[in-house]
Amino acid sequence: MTTVPFNQISGGIVAPIFAFEVNSGGTFEAESRIVLVGHKTSAGAMSTDTPVFAASQEAVDALAGPTSILRDMYRRARANAPAEEIWIAAAPDLGTAQTWTLTVGTIPAAGGIGVVDIAGERVQIAIAAGATASTVATDLAAAVNAHYDELTKATLPVTATAATNVVTLTAAHKGTIFADLDIWADPSVTGNVFASALTIAAATAGAGTPDLSTLFAALGDDEWTTIICPFSDDTNLQRARDLLGDVSGRWSWSRQSYGHLWTVKTDTAAALITWGESLADDRHVAGVGRIASSDDATPAWGWLASYVALQVGWLHDGASGNVSRNQTGRALVYVKAPRSRSKWPSHATRNALLKARISTWSVINGVVVVDKAVTMSKKNALGQTDTTFRDVQALYQLVYALKFFRFRLSVEHGQKAIASTNPGGNAAISTPNDIRATFVHAYGALVTRGVLEDLDAFAAAIRVERDADASNRVNVLAPLDRVNPLDVIAANAVLYSQF
Repeated sequence: MTTVPFNQISGGIVAPIFAFEVNSGGTFEAESRIVLVGHKTSAGAMSTDTPVFAASQEAVDALAGPTSILRDMYRRARANAPAEEIWIAAAPDLGTAQTWTLTVGTIPAAGGIGVVDIAGERVQIAIAAGATASTVATDLAAAVNAHYDELTKATLPVTATAATNVVTLTAAHKGTIFADLDIWADPSVTGNVFASALTIAAATAGAGTPDLSTLFAALGDDEWTTIICPFSDDTNLQRARDLLGDVSGRWSWSRQSYGHLWTVKTDTAAALITWGESLADDRHVAGVGRIASSDDATPAWGWLASYVALQVGWLHDGASGNVSRNQTGRALVYVKAPRSRSKWPSHATRNALLKARISTWSVINGVVVVDKAVTMSKKNALGQTDTTFRDVQALYQLVYALKFFRFRLSVEHGQKAIASTNPGGNAAISTPNDIRATFVHAYGALVTRGVLEDLDAFAAAIRVERDADASNRVNVLAPLDRVNPLDVIAANAVLYSQF
C-alpha cells in the first residue's frame, strides 16, 4: 500500500515510464461582487430583471440610459469603490412619474445669470439684456436636458420641456423615489436672477414602487456579496428577506450563496426610529437613515450607493483584516451635507438610530462621513435582545470565514472515504481527527488575517464526530469568535493640581 495519493495515475502499470500528474494544492481567494438595483430608461439597451456586468460608465450609459437612476448609482458607487466588481439590475418602472413646474417671473432688463440646482447638480444659463421670461424658460429647459459634468460625469435624472414661461420637469422614472428630489435656486450666487424670478413647485406627485420579485429570483445563487437597493417599502423588504432567508433563501444550508442587502429610508429621525423598531428582525438587511429635509441635494439612491460602496471595499477584504475594521469618519464621495445644520444628526440622535437598527452618518467640517453601519438584527427567536449580528462587519466576516473553511475542507477532504481511524495512513481516507485538524489550521489562518480570534479556545471547544445514524456523515460544532470593530474608547481624564 502507498500513502502517496494519486488522482489520475493508476496502479498496476508494468511498462516503464516516468509519469507526473499535476494537481492544485489549493489557493483561496474570496470572490466579491456588488449588484446595484435601480431603474433604466427607455434609452437603455438592457432588459429589466436581469443582472448585467457594468464594465464602465460609458457602458452603463448605453445599458441603463444616460439619465437613469442606475447610471447615477453606478457613477457614485464607482467613485467610492474604484476596484470593486459592479453589476447592475433594472427593476420594472411602475406607477406615476413625479413632475415639477419652474415658473419664470419678471426678468431684470439688464439680464444676468440664472442658476438652479437639481439633485445637487448646478445648471446655469446666461440671460441676455431684454430677454423675455419665455426665452429664459426655453433656454433653461435646453440646459437641463443637455447637462453633463465632464469632471464627475453627472447627468440629471429629469427631462425638461418649456411652454411660455414655464419649465416642466419630469422624473426619469415613475414612483415615489423622486418625492423629495431637491430643486433650489441658490440665493448666495451673485447675480442669480432665479433667486427671485423662479417659482419652484411640485405638480404631479410620484406614485408606485417596483415589484422586485422577478429581479430577486434572477439573482439565483450567483456571487452577489452586496446588493444595493434603494426601495425600502414593506413589500420589497419582505421579498429581500425571502431572497436571503436562512431556511430556504441564499443563507440556507442547502444553498450557501449568502449576500447582504442594503437599503435607504428617508424620514424624520423620530419616524426612522419608529420604523426601525417596527421592522422584522433581519440580520441580512441593513437600512441607511436619510434624514428628511427640504435642502438635501443628494437623492436617496445617491446616498445609498455612495454610503455602501465606500464601505464594501473593506467589508469584502478578509485577507488583510479590513473586514473587521471600524469605518467611522470615512468621507463619502459625491454626497453633499444637507444645507441646514439642523439636519445633521447629533451623537444622541445617531445613538438612538443605531439602537433602532438604522445605520448612521455624520458631518465633519461640512463633509458627510460614515458613522456606523448596522444590520436590522436586534433580538433572538425568543424576543430577547441579542447584539451578535448587530455590526454589519459580523455578516461579512462570517461569509469570508465560512467560504474559507469550505474551501480548505474541499481541498483536503473532498473525494475521500471516512473512517474513525486510519492506522496505515491511507491517502484515500479522512478521519474525524483529520477534519478537526483542518478546521483548527484554517481557524489559525483566519486569526492571522484578523477575521477571527482566540485560536486556543477554538481548538479546545471544537467537536468533530461521526453521525450515529449516517455512517458517511461527520458533524462539526465550530464556535467562532470574531474580531470586533473598535467603536468606543472611553477614558477618564483626572486632573490634579500636582501629583
